[in-house]
Parts: sequence; C-alpha cells; structure tokens
Amino acid sequence: MEDKKYYSLRKEMISDEQQMSFENLKKTFLIAYNSLKVGLYFQKYLEETVSHQDHPISVENKIFLKLRKDSLYPIEEYLPNYTEEDLFDIIEFLHDHCSKGLDPGYLTNETGWNYYGCTEFDDIEGQKHYIELLNPILQEYKHGFEISGSGHILNLPENGLSNLLEAIIPTDDTENIKNRIDSAILKFRRSKSTHDERFAAIRELIDVLEFIRPSIKEHLISDDEKALFNIVNNFGIRHHNQKQKTDYDKPIWYSWIFYCCLATLHAVLRLAEKKIVFNQFDENKK
Repeated sequence: MEDKKYYSLRKEMISDEQQMSFENLKKTFLIAYNSLKVGLYFQKYLEETVSHQDHPISVENKIFLKLRKDSLYPIEEYLPNYTEEDLFDIIEFLHDHCSKGLDPGYLTNETGWNYYGCTEFDDIEGQKHYIELLNPILQEYKHGFEISGSGHILNLPENGLSNLLEAIIPTDDTENIKNRIDSAILKFRRSKSTHDERFAAIRELIDVLEFIRPSIKEHLISDDEKALFNIVNNFGIRHHNQKQKTDYDKPIWYSWIFYCCLATLHAVLRLAEKKIVFNQFDENKK
C-alpha cells in the first residue's frame, strides 16, 4: 500500500502550532524502533533478539563508547527523559547499527536455547529501510529533518533548493573541489550546526571558488565575478578588519550567501565541463 499522507499532513503550509511536537516525535519514533527490533534489524550489531540473549558488550556500553552518554538504553525506559540531542544521537547510532536479517528462523545458541534470529545480514538494505521508515517522521518535526545516506541527521533543504544540494558535482578533482563542497554541504545542513559551523561551511565554498577563479573569470560576466568576490572579501567572511560590513541578520544572510556560492560553483563547473566536451567533439571532427 502506498505511504499516503492524510489531509492535514498534505496541506502546503503547516503552522508552528500544527508541527509535530517533541513528545509526539518520541512516541512515533518508538513505534518505528519497536517494529525494527521485532524485525531483527538490530540483531547483527546489537544482538537484540526476541529472547534478549546475553552478549559480551552490553548495548548500554556500546552506546556509551560511541556517544559518551549514560541513561539512554533501554530506549523504552529512558526515552521519556530524552532531550532532542539525545534522540537525534540515538537515531544516528541506530542507523549505523542497523542491518537487514536474511532468512530469519529459529536458531540454537551455545547454551542450547532456541530463539528466533538470522545468520546472514545486509547492512545496505537494512540502513536503506531504516532511512525510509524514519525520514517521513523526521520531516514532520519542526521545520523538517532527514537522515542522509551516511546516517547524519540534516535540516531539510529550503524550498526549491534540494536539487542543488543533491546534484552531482561535475568535476574530476576530488581533493580540491568535490570533497570540499561535500564537506561544506554537510557542515551547513547538520541538525546541530551552529552559526560558526555554517560560517565555516561558507568559507570552505569560498576557498573552492578561489581555487577555480580562472574558470569563473572565463565563464562569468566580468561584473558578476567582481560582485561575487566583493561580497566575500568585504562582508566579514574572509577578512577581519574595521572595513568589513557585518551589520546583517546572520541566519538569513548565511543561507543566502551559502546557496549563492554553491549555485555559482555548479554553474561554472558545468560551463567548464561543457566547453571541454565541445572541444573534444570539435577535435574529433577534424
């Protein structure tokens, strides 16, 4: 059956009063978590089975080693006292420890007990199912979140900008361009990103812009190139001096300049790629 959204959830504009509360988020998460647990999605890494067998390293200790936090597990017991940060930490932790069991059945362990479990697992399919189950829940909380393919909880992109964030970066230069852009996007979209982290993400994109500046000069109109670098050089991003203009609303302005830089990178890289392909085609015709 199709995952249908009912009337109140389909409305284009949801007011602050209509957004999912944190308490409802926890309740909905618990339903999803229990369905995954019964489906043996945590058996491989957390050894959670229907019969709850003993295991060398407790789940509590595994969580503490990763998150440096106590009083998070068992989830059913401690969930009512979770903060938003606790819940998001646990959601990311469970993503990394989720695996789909293949051919589940009754197994016999070393003590001779029979229990329902699996002997083979698929991490990719397990995490894919986990994301598909949790993302519709997270998207309804506050202004929307999602779990990325790498298991990070990210803010949903602003309306109309998701394609820009997900578009393939047209470059063969992984070290100087692709990895730096990917890193900047992740910093900017993390659910707990601070103003400083968003500022660092913008700086990273500007470093890439500087790296490809010869291409920018070639493919953008001269006035556009000058205007872009006037902003990054005189609005308190790259330099720290008394001439810098910093009297602006940072949350709004940071979003604008981040997407402006990202869009410029995509445009220039695509124009450069198009020229390379055209030149190769032209050479082949000769």
